[in-house]
Amino acid sequence: MALLKSGWLWRQSSVLQRWKLNWCDIWIDGSLVFYKSESRRDFEHRVGLKTTCIDVRSGLECGGVTPPESHPRDNLIVIQLGNGSTVNMCANSEDEAIAWKLTLLETRRNPVFTYDPYDDSYQAIPINSHHTVYITPGAGPGTHQVVVQRDPFEGVAEQLALGMLTGMAAGLAMRSFLWVPIFFC
Repeated sequence: MALLKSGWLWRQSSVLQRWKLNWCDIWIDGSLVFYKSESRRDFEHRVGLKTTCIDVRSGLECGGVTPPESHPRDNLIVIQLGNGSTVNMCANSEDEAIAWKLTLLETRRNPVFTYDPYDDSYQAIPINSHHTVYITPGAGPGTHQVVVQRDPFEGVAEQLALGMLTGMAAGLAMRSFLWVPIFFC
């Protein structure tokens, strides 16, 4: 899979709102991946831009976000996700922030790519309303086309955890109702 952009970015944690330095990769399939180091061994977080990203803002457009110490507001990048949450990041300079924003917007816009090994290039393919991609086979023998699509199980873990939490809360609420008939007998 092809790498579109990579580098160091500050990312704000969602729980404690602390800023930490992460190595970030944007892959051609629309994945924004955060690692602890440049070696890409310690995976921290992944965001699927093609399916969850609504908007990307940078600089003074990022209202309500405080940048890390010694970084101006011009270096901020905010990704608005479909579930209402945001991914707050900060680059080392304003030019880097604009470059990251443009790459994020380009990644979000282009849905699916095919790779042509003879030209050593990727070509964008439009997706129809049923999320289906139609590819005509190559002209010559031995032509291979690789289609990069989103992971169908992306977000399943969060939904499973939320369902389990809701079930436990409903169980606790119903448990108190089961003791009510005993007290009236």
